[in-house]
Amino acid sequence: MQQARSDFGFSKALRLLNAAQYRAVFSGTEIRAAHPNLLIIARRNDLPSPRLGLVVAKKHVRLASDRNRVKRIVRESFRLRQHELPALDAVVLARPGTGELSNEELAKLLDKLWRKLTRRAAEPEAPRDSNRGRKPSGKARKRDQ
Repeated sequence: MQQARSDFGFSKALRLLNAAQYRAVFSGTEIRAAHPNLLIIARRNDLPSPRLGLVVAKKHVRLASDRNRVKRIVRESFRLRQHELPALDAVVLARPGTGELSNEELAKLLDKLWRKLTRRAAEPEAPRDSNRGRKPSGKARKRDQ
């Protein structure tokens, strides 16, 4: 007897698959959810479901087994929450120290960041200021004088 298919899969339609898709998220980031160990950046998409991309650099998570563990836990967290997430293309970036987190700590952190991302995506879009939070560069200050 076959089991009924679950709606909690992680098919190709739920993944960012190529460099152009990643580039679109990096260049058009609309929403961020940050923590010292993880960063999730996202932009809205026109698809019926969210998509996930992963960036776990060797520079930040040294051991291959830890990189694989982090990616597995992120995918699992996304898979279980995909129906609660808005239609976003999200990229999860590992930061230094991510490999030292236990599986439980990582799962709790991801739940917190997914909730934050969902809440921020529900807020109306504010006009973007490209220099928000940045100091003027040296060139701009010299020109003003």
